[in-house]
Amino acid sequence: MIYYLSSLFQSQFFTYITVRAGIAFFLSLLLVMILIPKYIKWAVARKANQPINKYVPAHDAKKHTPTMGGAIFVLVAVFATLLSGHLENIYLLGAILTVIGFALVGFKDDLGKVLSGNNLEGLTPRGKLMLQIVVSLFVVGLLFYAGFPTTFYLPFLKNPVLDLGYAAIPFWIIVFLATTNAVNLTDGLDGLATVPSIVALGTLAFILYMMGHAIFSQYLLVPNIKGVGEVIILIAAFMGALFGFLWYNCYPAEIFMGDTGSLALGGLIAYLAIIAKSEVLLLLIGLIFVIETVSVILQVGSYKLRGERIFLMAPIHHHFELKKWAENKIIVRFWMISLIANILAIISFKLR
Repeated sequence: MIYYLSSLFQSQFFTYITVRAGIAFFLSLLLVMILIPKYIKWAVARKANQPINKYVPAHDAKKHTPTMGGAIFVLVAVFATLLSGHLENIYLLGAILTVIGFALVGFKDDLGKVLSGNNLEGLTPRGKLMLQIVVSLFVVGLLFYAGFPTTFYLPFLKNPVLDLGYAAIPFWIIVFLATTNAVNLTDGLDGLATVPSIVALGTLAFILYMMGHAIFSQYLLVPNIKGVGEVIILIAAFMGALFGFLWYNCYPAEIFMGDTGSLALGGLIAYLAIIAKSEVLLLLIGLIFVIETVSVILQVGSYKLRGERIFLMAPIHHHFELKKWAENKIIVRFWMISLIANILAIISFKLR
C-alpha cells in the first residue's frame, strides 16, 4: 500500500526500498511490543504453556511460560510487509508464502503439544517432515515459475560453478529442510534462536541489497538478479518484530516462540539464502544452527554405532547446561559466535 503512495503524491520517496524497510521495521517493532504483553496475559489465563522435555529437569521452572509467541511476530511481520511492500514482486510474494507455510506447520505442531500438555505430542516426526516437504516443493515450484536462475555459486568465486537445472529442486528442498529443523533445534534456551536469526537476516539483507542493485552487484562481482532487493521489506519487518519479541524472550523468558516461530524463521532464512545464491555461505551465516544440528547428528550416530554418547546431552546447549554453565552465559556466548561468523560471511562475500 505504501509503495503506491508515490503515484498519489507524485514522488519517488515511497518507492525506495530503504524507506519502506524502515517503516516495516518500526511498525513491526511497535506492534509486537504492544501485542506480546496482551498475548502473554491471554496465554497464561488459558494455560497455553510450553510443555517441558522430561529429560531436561533444569527447565522445570519454565513449565508455566507461555508459548506460540512466534504466531504474533509472524503475523505482525507479514502485516507490515503487506503495507510496505511492492506486492507484485514475485520474490517478495514467495517469501511471504514461505513464512506463512512453515508457520502453519509449526502452529499445528505447537497446538497439539499445548492441548495435550506433552512435549512429545503434536505432529509425528514423519508427518512434520512431510508437511515441510510440501511447503518447500510449493515454494521451489514458484521460483521455477518465476524463471529464477538455477546456477550454483561457491564463496570466493565470481562465476557460477555449474547450472543445476532440475537438480535444483531436490537441492533447494534439502536447504529448506535442513535450515528449518536447525533453527527449531536451536530454540531451546531463552532468546538463543532469536538473536542469531536477527543477525542472519541482517547479513542476508545486505547480500540481497547488493545483488539487486545494478551498480553494487557489478562492483562486487556478484550476480545481479532484478527484483530480489524487494524482499528486504519482509526481512526488515521480521527484524523489527524479533527485536520486539526479544524484549520478552530474553533471559528469563516471559514467552517462547514455539515451532510456529522457529519453523517460520528457518524457512525464511533458507529462502533468502537460495535467492541470494548463498546456500553454501549459509553454513557460516547460520553457524550456530549448524553447530546445534551437527551435535545432534554426532550424538545419535555415535550412540547407534558405538553405544556411547559424545555429549552429555544434545543439542549441544543442553551439554553445557549439564556442565553447570549458567544459562545466560551459554546464550550470550552463542550470540557472540553467531555475530563473529556473520562478520566473516560478509567479508567472504566481498572477496571474489
